[in-house]
Amino acid sequence: MNKKIILFDLDGTLLPMDQDKFINTYFSLLAKKLFNYGYEPKKLVDSVYKGTMVMISNDGSKTNEQAFWGFFKTIYGDDVIKDHNKFEEFYKNEFQLVKNVCGFNKDANELIKYLKKENYRIILATNPIFPSIATQSRIKWAGLDIDDFELVTTYENSKYCKPNLNYYLEILDKINVKAEDCLMVGNDVCEDMITRKLGMDVFLVTNDLINKSNEDIINYPNGNLSDLKLYIKKNSEQ
Repeated sequence: MNKKIILFDLDGTLLPMDQDKFINTYFSLLAKKLFNYGYEPKKLVDSVYKGTMVMISNDGSKTNEQAFWGFFKTIYGDDVIKDHNKFEEFYKNEFQLVKNVCGFNKDANELIKYLKKENYRIILATNPIFPSIATQSRIKWAGLDIDDFELVTTYENSKYCKPNLNYYLEILDKINVKAEDCLMVGNDVCEDMITRKLGMDVFLVTNDLINKSNEDIINYPNGNLSDLKLYIKKNSEQ
């Protein structure tokens, strides 16, 4: 492996987190915020969850943002679009409290600095189910900056989601590279390691491992971010 293009997942990879705790806190804060504008909490949470599933099954005919709000209109009517700014307000303000249930790993910043120094092209391949404003916040929580990445996938600029291989093909097309020139780094066996099917090399970050299929992770190079740095160094010298 001597790759100069590295795709990183964010949540649970560069930004430590317990996914269930993150989601529960996020939904609780969102429901509390929008209750003040007439959104019944349970219906809202169910609708956001179902809207997320719509994005995950997106067929590429529209952006994930269009897919989400198109579904939302079927639940709340066309007038829901006028409340788009209320969601923006939430991500600017209340959403920032979700940082309190996330961790912090100084190795993330050190690794990205090293890769930039060594002229690697770095892509943030985070599942594009969030708007840019929320993704930029999570990047900052990880001690990073959006400018650290050549491309950041969000629901505005993506037409597919993980684990759909078309999500990764869309990235490859945007940055004009081949799969075999890339290394994918992530903590989810299903969503991130699937890139091996395209010909990418992979590295599985195990700190906040997600392995719903109980696959034997010995099948993948794996470890923490320090192990990843050593793995990249070792293989770049070959």
